[in-house]
Parts: sequence; C-alpha cells; structure tokens
Amino acid sequence: MLGRLTYRATSQTSAIPIPNKPFSRLSKRMVAFLEKPSVKDAKRTFWIILIGFLLGRAVILMHLLPFVVPFLAVMLHWQKSKAKWALLALWAGAATISITFAAYAIGATMTYLILHRIITAMRPQSNLIPLTVFITVATVRFSTISIQEGFSSYGAMIAGVEAGLALVVTLIFFQSIPILFERKNKMSLRHEEIVSIVIFLASVMTGTVGWLLYNLSVEFIIARYLVLVFAFVGGAAIGSTVGVVVGLILSLANVANLFHMSLLAFSGLLGGLLKEGKKIGVCMGLLIGTGLMGMYGDNQSTLSISMMETGVAIAIFLVTPKKWIEHIARYIPGTAEHAVEQQQYLRKIRDLTAGKVEQFSRLFYTLSNSFSDVSAEDPGKEQGRDVDLFLSKVTEKTCQTCMKKHQCWTRKFSETYNIMERTMQEVETNNDVHDRRLMSDLHNHCIKHDKVIRAVKDEIGQIHANKQLRKQIIESRRLVADQLRGVSKVMEDFAKDIQREQKTHELQEEQISRSLTKAGVEVEQVEVYSLDNGNVDIEMIISHNEYNEGEKVIAPLLSHILKETIVVKHTEKASLAGGAERLVFGSAKQYVVSTGASQTAKGGKWISGDSYSTMELGAGKYALAISDGMGNGKRAHLESNDTIELLKNILRSGIEETVAIKSINSVLALRSEEEMFSTLDLVMIDMQDASAKFLKVGSIPSFLKRGRQVKMIESGNLPIGMITDVEVDVVNEQLKSGDLLIMMSDGIFDGPANIENREVWMKRVINEMKTNDPQEVADLLMERVIREGGGIHDDMTVVVARIDHHLPKWATIPVAFEEKAFAKSSS
Repeated sequence: MLGRLTYRATSQTSAIPIPNKPFSRLSKRMVAFLEKPSVKDAKRTFWIILIGFLLGRAVILMHLLPFVVPFLAVMLHWQKSKAKWALLALWAGAATISITFAAYAIGATMTYLILHRIITAMRPQSNLIPLTVFITVATVRFSTISIQEGFSSYGAMIAGVEAGLALVVTLIFFQSIPILFERKNKMSLRHEEIVSIVIFLASVMTGTVGWLLYNLSVEFIIARYLVLVFAFVGGAAIGSTVGVVVGLILSLANVANLFHMSLLAFSGLLGGLLKEGKKIGVCMGLLIGTGLMGMYGDNQSTLSISMMETGVAIAIFLVTPKKWIEHIARYIPGTAEHAVEQQQYLRKIRDLTAGKVEQFSRLFYTLSNSFSDVSAEDPGKEQGRDVDLFLSKVTEKTCQTCMKKHQCWTRKFSETYNIMERTMQEVETNNDVHDRRLMSDLHNHCIKHDKVIRAVKDEIGQIHANKQLRKQIIESRRLVADQLRGVSKVMEDFAKDIQREQKTHELQEEQISRSLTKAGVEVEQVEVYSLDNGNVDIEMIISHNEYNEGEKVIAPLLSHILKETIVVKHTEKASLAGGAERLVFGSAKQYVVSTGASQTAKGGKWISGDSYSTMELGAGKYALAISDGMGNGKRAHLESNDTIELLKNILRSGIEETVAIKSINSVLALRSEEEMFSTLDLVMIDMQDASAKFLKVGSIPSFLKRGRQVKMIESGNLPIGMITDVEVDVVNEQLKSGDLLIMMSDGIFDGPANIENREVWMKRVINEMKTNDPQEVADLLMERVIREGGGIHDDMTVVVARIDHHLPKWATIPVAFEEKAFAKSSS
C-alpha cells in the first residue's frame, strides 16, 4: 500500500499532463498557475523532500548509508534555503528502516554540520566539502562500530569503504543534482554527466527497496522503466550502460539482486538495437531479455513475477508522454532531437551574428551619409562671407590705427568697401595692382594705400591656403564616405551569406548513391551540402581510391548528373586503418584564363615606372591590371606599384570595382602635395560566364582579338589623382572561348613615333600574329614596337590573356539515371 501511494504521488506530480481540447482553457490556467515563482519553489521543495526521504532509506551492503551526508552537503552548497527540508527528509527516511539507522543518520548529519562550520570559518575560500564528507562518514561509522562491537580492523575497513563511497557519491551529486533541478541553456550532456545522472536516479531508486505493489518489487519496475527510456532515447550504447549502472546499484543494495545487472544490461542492449521499431521494438527487447534471463538464469524470483514486473514497466513506458521523452532526448548526443536542438541553437547564434553584422552595416552606411552630406551652401553667400572676412582682416591691420577711419567707414562706407573689393580682385588676378584707375582712386581715397596693398597681398595668400585646406578636407570626407559605404556593402553581403540556410538533399544523395552503385563504385556515404549552379559542394566516402576512381569515374558521372563540370577539390584518408577515402567535389570554373606579360624600362634600365598584376579573386573572378606612374624611374614605379597594391587589397576585401578605384584616387590625391598621377587599366573577368568589365582611368585603349577580327576598347577617364571626384566609366564586353585580350601602357601604344594612325596600325599588327599563346603575343608585340620606334623611349608594358573553356580531364560516362526527377528535386 505504501508503494502504491508513493507511485501515485510520483506520477501525479512529476509532470503536467496535457488535457484534451474540452479542457484546454483549464489546462492553460493550470500551466500558468504552476509556472508562478511561488508554485515552482513549492514543487522544487516537494521533490527535494521526496528525494531526501528515499536517500535516507537507501541502504548499501545491508547496513551502510553512504547517501545521507553527501545529499546534505550538496544541498547546503547548492541551495542552502532548502537544506533544512532535506535534513528532515533524510531523518524521516532513515527512521522508516529502524531506530539504529535513524540515530546514525542524525549523528552523521549533525557531525557534518559542526565540521562544516569549523572548516568554513578556518578556510572560507577553499572548497573542502568532499574531504569533510569523507572525514565525517569515516569518523561516525568507525565510532558506531566501535561502540557496538569494540575496536577492530574490520570496523576500520567498513568505515573506510563507506567513507570512500560517500566521497564518490558527493562528487556525483555535485554534477547531477544541478543539471536535474536547474534549467540551463545546455545543448548536450557528456557521457560522464549522463552516467552521473543515472547513478543519482539509481541511488534514489534504492530507497524503494522492500516496497511491494501486489507482490511486485517497485525497485525492479523502476529499474526496467529507466532502461526502457534510455534505450529508446540513446540506443544500444546508452541502454546497456544504464542497465549496468542500475543493476550495479541494486546489487549493492542487495547482493541477491546481482542477477538483475545482467538482465538489465542485456535488455538495454536489445532494446537499443530494436530502437528503429519505436516503443514497441524497445519493449520487445526488454521482454526478450527478461524471458531469456528468466529461463536460463539463476535468479531468486520466478519467471512469472519477473515478466509481470516487466509488463508494468512497459505499461508505464507506453503511457509516458512523448514530450517528456523528447525533452530527455534533446540532451543526449546522437539523437535526432539533439540534432534539431543543436540546429536551432546554431540558427539562433547565426541570426544573432547576422543581426549584429547588419547593425554594423547600417552604422557604416549612416556614417557614410553623414560624411557625404557636405554642406552645400549658396556660392554667392559663401563668397560674400569670404569677402567680408577678408576685408575685416585687412582693415584690422591698416585702418584700425588710422585717424581717418571714422570718415572712410562711416561717411563713405560704400565707396571704401567698393575700392577695397576692387583691390582684392586685382591682387587675386594679377598678384599686384596694375590698374591705373584703381591705383588713382585708392591713392586719392586712402592715405595708407601702400600698406593696404601689402596687407591685401598677405591675406590673399592666406585665402589660397585656406581654400586648399578646405578642398583637402572635403576630399577626405568624400574618401571616408566611399570607404564606409564600401565596407557597409561588404558587411551587408556577409550578413546575407550567414543567413543563407543549408538545404537538405536526401533524395539527391540517394539518387547519386544508386547511380554510383550501378557504375560499380562502392560508396559508403554521400553528403550533399549545396547544389547551387556554380557552387556545388558534395562530400563522399568511397571504399578505395587506388586507381583514382574519384577523378576518373565519379567526377564525370556527377558532371553528367548535375549538367555542369564537377572536379575533385580535396582528397583525404577517411580512417587510419582501412583504405577508405573522403573526397570533396565542387564546381569547376566554366572558363580558364592563361596570361602572358612583357615589360621593359625606358632606355633599357632596371626599374620601370609601369606596374601590372594578374590575380584570381574570390567568387570566381579574375582581374588584370596595369598602372602607369607619371614619368619614369623609381618614383613613378612606387606610384604605380602603390596603385596596384591598393587595388589588389581592396578588391580582395569584396568592395565593388568602381568604389575601389574612387578610393584609390582619393588616397593618391591626398597623400602628396606634388602632382603625382597614375593611370589604371583594370579588367574583371567572370570565370563562369566569361563576361568582362573594363574600367579605364586615364589609360589607353585595350584590344580584343576574336579570330580574324580585332576590336578596340577605350574610355575617356582622367588619370588617378588628377581630379578629386573621378567618374569611372565601365565598359562591358561578353568574351568567348579563344578570345585574346591585349592590355598595354602608353609606351607600347605611342612607341612608333612615325605612325600617324596608331589605332589602325596596332589592330593590323595584332591581326597579323599567327600565334595564340599569350606569352608569345606579348613578346612579339614588344619586339615589333621597339623595332618600329627605333628604341625604348618610354616604359613599356603589355599583358595578354586568353580565355578558354575549361575541359575536364576525363569524359562523361552516360548511365541510366532519372534526370528529370533529379532536376525537379534539386530545384
């Protein structure tokens, strides 16, 4: 009867049942009531009292109580306000066994409280709780045995065993109790934490030893229920582990129960293996394990009783709400619920990160707008204010100490203002007063005309310096605005990349595996991460790759399936023992670019004022650039090289091409007071569709050779650094396979001085070349220009690029494959 009452209390208060629809309003009110802080605190207190009562009854090896002091110690450390309820519950539980156990529990707990107070007062910062528990249990148990049976080595050994168990139990309780009672945002539990929780639950279950429910042992029912739950949630490994742990605790409580360790472990293993059969499969595992061990094992109970206990445990398991089991599964690594929970957690972290990046993007965009909004005042008002400020400074130096100040600026204000303004304009235009009429008027009007002219000259110089400074400040603001706008765009794109979901492709994985199997390739695993056009990402593990099957067979087969060229990106060993290999497949570029370049300095010197670069950027883009610094020699080389280096770094950061060129222009215009200009010839080629963008800033035309036709590509932008607000014209061209792109500096284009129409001559020279090799074209063009020009009269640079289709090394293998179904599913 006591077991029946306890079981009913546990089942009614351990969770909140979800009623049917007619009781939905009542359910919501009950949930809201139970979620109140006061109700939650009352529930926690109830569970602490119940656990304390059962742990007070938990006897190990017939007469040891190793759970009493550890539970009190953990409660004092974890929740001191609930320690008094735990203490009373421990005493009450021990009292239900016998007066002797109750006396021992009271003595041990009081001794621990005294020692804990003393040690805390002596060393308040140190955590000596496990050591205090060990000393308390050893002292009290040895004293109890000595009083009852006298001093003996057997008593010391028993005291040491119980103290050691109490020490281990304390460490386990410290790890398990906070996990069970506190809702932490923890994605998964380690295996050690799972075992600790199981040991804690089994220890509490030991308190039910001796309870009978219609001649059925309550502890055996609970033990089998725990095995069913964990086998269903975690599979064979977790189920067998829980069976061993629970069976071990039961055997420590009663040596006659040692048989149940084998039964529970075997049942947990079978139930985990039959997990795919849902709850029925796990229950069948427990039934088979109970039947086999009951028929062939040397157990103390009859087979009928054991099967009835298994039946009750199965009944409780079948009526256990699905939400409870899913809640437990979320903390077990390897379960589907844990994977979903982890994905939700990662999605939340991803969204938070993307949100912060978007906030920074908006911040940089706002800052860019604030720097861009240069106050555009009325030019007339601004000029009038400048004239007034100019005249006030001149009069301060000349008229302030003049005795005719009152007469000039009070009686003849308009006449004086007019003469001073005319003088300012004359000095600003001619750097002196050359107008005889103005000189005569100034001489007749002012007695200090020479001093006024000198003051005006001085102030004009200051005005020019202020205008230059204001111009540089405005340009600096424009530079900062462009840079911030570019960074804002990059961060916005980055936030979109973060938020992009990874799609699941189970159907495509199955179809690929089936096709590879038909082709005779043994595939152990296929994982499809992306099937986007131009961004395919597939990983697979094959049994062996001895004859390079990945490149010869699988990549061509995937190319046939996906209708785009797929290549092997990476290969690595899948395991240290076997020959299995992990292959990473990805999209190949549709086009490839081969380049050649030729360069020489003026007069055959070592340092050229030209700089060039060919670079492959991210996102399938290829860039070619030539920069020609003003003049020749080291200074021009530094200027052009800085332009190229700035361009490379800015383009690799993801900033748009036009913004990059404007930023470079602002930097070069601001960093030096001298007139140092650079040209820039930039081509951006998309490796997927062969589209090209030509951005020419002060550079000469480029030439595109397609078969027997040569096309000139030009633009009329001024050199970098010459003007503050450069406008970049973009010329778009669609390239084709076999096209030759020739870029050159002005030393090549203007080399032949005796040629009048250089454009026509250059087209003819390029058209007459019989080779399509980029390096040979560059060398031949350089040689022809030097011969026609009669020498090297300027820095010369020519860069040639050829665009070709990417041809895979191995041909496609046609196989029987459901292409329409795959295309439909991948879309």
